[in-house]
Amino acid sequence: MTTAKIDAALEVLAYDAPFLTEKLLKDHIVDTAEEARALFAEVKKYLVLVRSDETTWWDMYSLRIDEVWHQFILFTGEYINFCQRFFGGYVPHSPSNAPKPATHTEAERVPSTFESFQTRYQELFGEPLPDAWYDERSIMPHRRVLLQGGVHMAVRSADGMVDLLNEQGEALLSVNELARGAVEFIAQTGAFYVRELPGDLTDEEKVGLIATLVEYGVCRVGA
Repeated sequence: MTTAKIDAALEVLAYDAPFLTEKLLKDHIVDTAEEARALFAEVKKYLVLVRSDETTWWDMYSLRIDEVWHQFILFTGEYINFCQRFFGGYVPHSPSNAPKPATHTEAERVPSTFESFQTRYQELFGEPLPDAWYDERSIMPHRRVLLQGGVHMAVRSADGMVDLLNEQGEALLSVNELARGAVEFIAQTGAFYVRELPGDLTDEEKVGLIATLVEYGVCRVGA
């Protein structure tokens, strides 16, 4: 990045939005103001990264960060002013969760990968991608999670193992029979807190089970 672009990026990252922090706390999307500011910092970095290379279709790799971006957009006037001030125009939140580049046709864009995103992030900000980008690392007993897209799942037992199946009958996860109650609960419940999983699982085991499902895209972290 040129010196001018570095200075511009630093200005973006210095932008504060206390009204957004207040809303994220009020809606229980985050636990603390510190967490709200950390996630918003990643929203700003994402937008800087996207605008640093408009030849690439940069995907949004965290549903939690994406939710904070969406909440920011709900403050319409503030968001428009933010985009105009730092990017010269409105940055849309498209259905694919990525701003559409304005200077290249869709055929000319190169789809990003998580690996290319990691590399570009480190090049721009001089640090590796933080844990905030890995939604599965945010799982705790008090976290609320939801099944993705209203997915209908089933449970199958075989040889002392329990499988969680998707609508196509494919196994998404195989666990020990001891976790049967938790797996059946997940299959039947659209939204729940991690601590609500039934059975004799420890908190650590509950967190591990849900983190795996979040990593595989079966569940997402909720507000």
